Amino acid sequence: MLGQLLVIMGFQLAGEALVAGLALNFPGPLCGLLLLLLYLGLRGGPSPDLDRAASSLVDHLGLLFVPAGTAIVGFSALLLSDGMAIAGALLLSTGLAILVSGLLGARRARHRRSGAGEARSHAA
Repeated sequence: MLGQLLVIMGFQLAGEALVAGLALNFPGPLCGLLLLLLYLGLRGGPSPDLDRAASSLVDHLGLLFVPAGTAIVGFSALLLSDGMAIAGALLLSTGLAILVSGLLGARRARHRRSGAGEARSHAA
């Protein structure tokens, strides 16, 4: 599992290096995530070991929210002055993420159903 975690961290490092090397105004970890997505798309998905390592990371994702909670306490004055704008941005971005995810999921489900129907008609 350590090797698979190193693969994930390697893609993050590659994203950071790519962004720094090209002087892009883009988050390096997100670039690394896109590189990992491209890699997995070309390979046909994750290996069972990589899937297990990623699931383990997701299981412990809640630990990453502890620093965010601490920052909220540390920046309480900022939160009081700009709290409504922050809450609005959070609600809007969350709503958009849910909407886009739902639309993509529905589109994929339609695509799978139509693909399965075509496969049955070709087999007959």
